[in-house]
Amino acid sequence: MKEIKIGNTFVEVIQEDITKVEADIIVNAANSSLMGGGGVDGAIHKAGGKTILDECIKIRKQQGGCPTGEAVITNAGNLSASYVIHTVGPVWNGGKNNEEQKLRNCYRNTLKLADEYLAKSIAFPNISTGVYKYPKEAAAEIAIDEVFKYIKDGNTKLERIVFVCFDNDNFRIYKKKLEPYLRSGE
Repeated sequence: MKEIKIGNTFVEVIQEDITKVEADIIVNAANSSLMGGGGVDGAIHKAGGKTILDECIKIRKQQGGCPTGEAVITNAGNLSASYVIHTVGPVWNGGKNNEEQKLRNCYRNTLKLADEYLAKSIAFPNISTGVYKYPKEAAAEIAIDEVFKYIKDGNTKLERIVFVCFDNDNFRIYKKKLEPYLRSGE
C-alpha cells in the first residue's frame, strides 16, 4: 500500500511486529499499571528490556499509573526507537463506558506528546483491539479519524505516522479504510 500524504505528513499501514519498526517513537498499548502485560505491551517490554520497566516504575511512584485515555513517555531501552509512549486504551464494554472518547484521547494525547518530544515519526499498534476486545472496525475508524484530524489541525512536526498491524484482520481493515484516501489524493 502506498503512503497517504496530508500536508507534510505521510501516513501508512504495514503488517509487522511493532518492536521491529523503525520510528522515533513506538506506541505501547499499555495497561494502567504500566508494569507490562500481554500482547503489544508484553512484546514491547520484552524487546525493550528492563530500562523501560524501570522508567514505568518511576512514573507509577510519581502519579500512580496511567489513566485510560492518557499517555506517558519513557526511553525505548533496547528498541531502535528513541522513546516509547505508553497509552491506556479502554476495555470494550458495549460502548457503555465512554469507550469511543477514551480511545480517541489515546491517539490525541499520544500525538501531542510525540510533538512535545519533537518526534519526526511514530508507530501505532491497534490500541484496545486485543484482550480489551474493542471492535476492530470501529477502533480503526477512530484511529484514522483522530490521526487525520490532528494532522489537518496543522500543528504537528511529525513527518511519518505508521499504523502497525500485527494480525491479518487489522491489516485488511486498515487497508480498506485508507483506500479511499489513496484514490482521492487526500
